[in-house]
Amino acid sequence: MSDAYDLVVIGGGPGGYVAAIRAAQLGLRTAVVDKRGSLGGTCLNVGCIPSKALLQSSHHFEVAAEEFAGHGIKTTGLTLDLKTMMGRKDKVVRELTRGVEFLMKKNKIDYVVGEGRITGPGEVAVKPSKKGDKKQTLKAENIIIATGSEVMPLKGVKIDEKRIVSSTGALDLKGVPETLAVVGAGVIGLELGSVWRRLGAKVTVVEFLDHILPGMDSEVSKQMKRILSKQGIEFKLSSKVPAAKASKAGVTLSIEPVAGEKGGGKKETLKADVVLVAIGRRPYTGGLGLDKAGVEMDGHGFVKVDEDFQTNVEGIFAIGDVIGGAMLAHKAEDEGVVAVEIMAGQSGHINYDTIPGIVYTWPEAAGVGKTEEQLQEAGIDYKSGKFPFSANSRARCNADADGFVKILADKATDAVLGCHIIGPEAGDLIQEVVVAMELSASAEDIARICHGHPGLSEAVKEAAMGVDGRAVHI
Repeated sequence: MSDAYDLVVIGGGPGGYVAAIRAAQLGLRTAVVDKRGSLGGTCLNVGCIPSKALLQSSHHFEVAAEEFAGHGIKTTGLTLDLKTMMGRKDKVVRELTRGVEFLMKKNKIDYVVGEGRITGPGEVAVKPSKKGDKKQTLKAENIIIATGSEVMPLKGVKIDEKRIVSSTGALDLKGVPETLAVVGAGVIGLELGSVWRRLGAKVTVVEFLDHILPGMDSEVSKQMKRILSKQGIEFKLSSKVPAAKASKAGVTLSIEPVAGEKGGGKKETLKADVVLVAIGRRPYTGGLGLDKAGVEMDGHGFVKVDEDFQTNVEGIFAIGDVIGGAMLAHKAEDEGVVAVEIMAGQSGHINYDTIPGIVYTWPEAAGVGKTEEQLQEAGIDYKSGKFPFSANSRARCNADADGFVKILADKATDAVLGCHIIGPEAGDLIQEVVVAMELSASAEDIARICHGHPGLSEAVKEAAMGVDGRAVHI
């Protein structure tokens, strides 16, 4: 079978399917090839979406158990129905994946289930995922590689998705473990660690570095560690895991201090019912035929692209996790849109300094732009304005007063250079600053905008006022 397309997208995750929809809107005949059999990629199927569903459900459970009484709401006999909670998570995923399939049909995009391989210029061979289906060869003027990323393995630790799990297995445990060890204090480890802690597990996080949430502003990292420790998560920093031994009874982790890192302890063993390996992700390029196609990759396996997202091979483009940078679904979506618009003869641009990063623990943490450490390293003179949620009336009403908003602005021009938030709804609050930065606003601009009272967003306004030393409510 042979079909001719303007564009074939390999990978149906957020970057891939959004690129396909934008291409269809621009009049390009488009096909999406994805071997999972369920569109949405890692994010929708075994990542962002199911984890957020469990974060929401587990948060409700913890609030009911620990906070309802303070609101005058009495509960007795509170119990966890994990099967129902997991069923709700699966239902959310199922409905959203079906929604993406509907969007394919609505936009007249051909959805081909199978493993795509580039076999020549403008040619994608598809090995069907289902037995009995025929192989296809899709002809295309342009090809976008949007295959995303996969779990980064840890040497000496074999993931079996039973006792030693990746994020995929951690989203589908059949019961609440008494003890959970998390290797890696990044976003995935802390979010999933929070889920199971809320449901009753004793959680220990082992991190190679001397701080959690690498890449975020150090003040955010330090306060988040204090908050999460207070919630009951134990941290072993500056520590590495060279080996893990699984048995029917659980897992024994070998833990060693990291040479040269501050705060490293002594060699020890840690026993846990379940171990979650969450040390990061790596580009997924297996089976794509990139070597044969002549597509260049860097030393870490990421596909190399130019400013138009085109590889060194004309007509082959790449977006999302597979090209590196922040491994975020929203970044991949924007890259997909821009790549297709440029492909169609339009102009497109992404400002990577205004892509927010969010941690959906509670409280949430969010950041955009430069951290204080980055500004100091670059020798940029800046001003800082910080406002705590403990002084925000809505946060006090909601009993969610942990954290702060910090805005960093250029000392000479007052241009907003970065914003870092720990607090309730931080992931939504950061968007105001994202817009301000994209439109080249100053801290004074944010400070002069009227914010509704009583609202969490007033903390953003007060932080902006604080840049000039005139925050009011503190």
